[in-house]
Amino acid sequence: MTDNNDFEQAIERAVGSLKFMDTIAPEEFPNIDLYMDQVTTFMDRKLRSTLRNPDDKILTKTMINNYAKNDLIPPPVKKKYSREHMFELLFIFYFKSFLSIGDIQTLLTPMSEHFFGNGRKAYGVEDIYTEILKMGKGARASLKEEMADKKEKADAAFEDAPEEYQDYLRKFAYICELGYDIFLKQNIIEHMIDDMADSIAAEREEKEFRREAEKEAARRAAKEAKRPSERR
Repeated sequence: MTDNNDFEQAIERAVGSLKFMDTIAPEEFPNIDLYMDQVTTFMDRKLRSTLRNPDDKILTKTMINNYAKNDLIPPPVKKKYSREHMFELLFIFYFKSFLSIGDIQTLLTPMSEHFFGNGRKAYGVEDIYTEILKMGKGARASLKEEMADKKEKADAAFEDAPEEYQDYLRKFAYICELGYDIFLKQNIIEHMIDDMADSIAAEREEKEFRREAEKEAARRAAKEAKRPSERR
């Protein structure tokens, strides 16, 4: 027989666990550049509660080296990482659970090219990170409402199924609803990233075309400048 109270408590426990998954406020990041060991220690201390399994790693030296090697983040300066490096590493930490390295690179490359290293006087990576945090406020409350709606649908399902399996089937349906929602959103994200990749490629081709055109114009100008002296 279905124990609806157990089902509801399971959902409340799952949602309640999210309160321990706070992200890192900008003012919590160190104001000095850190060596890699210090970066991994800081991230582990701040994000440990987000892990499902205690043996999992937040960040490792190999991960950070690979991110720099694959241009997901700019290289360190004298083996040290700035606050901006850590902001981008945090974006990678969240993205890597549902995006490929290539997709993350597409997302972060413009940020590194146009906003990294701008300092406090210009709009930079920290400003972007702060704005994203503002946008995320209230997300848990809206998620709780959304999950309650999905549970209501699951509660009304499988009324003609054998009673001893109704609890399992309703939980299964509930998870399927959440999973399909994730599937749809991931597809939307991937389509948007593909569009971004096309735009970035087109922009780079245009820049390369302009550079080549400028070089050709300079060569022609130099050639024309030599002609009068040759005629003499």
